[in-house]
Amino acid sequence: MSRLADYRSPARWVGREIRYFEETASTNDVALAAGQAGADEGLLVLAERQSAGRGRLGRRWEAPPGSSLLMTFLFRPGEPFATRAFRTMIAAALALREAIAEVGGVRPALKWPNDLIIVEGRRWGKLAGMLSEIGEEEGRPAFLALGIGLNVNIPPALLPKIAPQATSLLAETGRPIERTALLDAFLPRLERRYEAVRGGANPLAEWEAALAWMGEPVILQGPTGVVHGVAVGVREDGALRLRLPDGRERSFLVGDVSLRPG
Repeated sequence: MSRLADYRSPARWVGREIRYFEETASTNDVALAAGQAGADEGLLVLAERQSAGRGRLGRRWEAPPGSSLLMTFLFRPGEPFATRAFRTMIAAALALREAIAEVGGVRPALKWPNDLIIVEGRRWGKLAGMLSEIGEEEGRPAFLALGIGLNVNIPPALLPKIAPQATSLLAETGRPIERTALLDAFLPRLERRYEAVRGGANPLAEWEAALAWMGEPVILQGPTGVVHGVAVGVREDGALRLRLPDGRERSFLVGDVSLRPG
């Protein structure tokens, strides 16, 4: 299989500069430091292993060395920053979903707010996660470090040690997947979708249509506890809309959602 250390991006400018590490604490940390130092957007940080990889809500992101795609992109989306940063994240999720379908032959669903999962009936497994972090200049948001962890060739026997709901492309397809082929499919799509966001496009409707469990009973672990409801959609800012058992509707910007058992 091709080595990530030798990878060259087929996109015009996303991945034009690649910083590759056999091991680093966190690809997001590298990208944030590079952003502070004035690095151009499109920088791609790749690592075979992270000693302190992190996901949402303070969780660690674990992956055996050389098994996965651990990467962070640097973007400077401009103003309005919060809107464009959110649209960049969901555009990236859609681009990655398309790349996985092309190379792996499976089409993940999206799990609010920023995971890619494989759903079969009531069974689901987490294939990828995303973590966006903002860098500031002169006290104002200036750039976005968009971190992605994609489980590629993790053997099924190791997945329970990664996370209770973890899956991988190897587990789902029964065959190893070339990581560089995934990057070849992903980076040009990411570039096109990001340029569309910079031009004013809003991928929210497409993202919402790809979200798992819309119209179904779910459990949301929020900042103040567990909430039960039916997922009915998302707001313009990405907040999840839940219809509660008493008929009221509430929206949540932060939390972790899963299908309600039974």
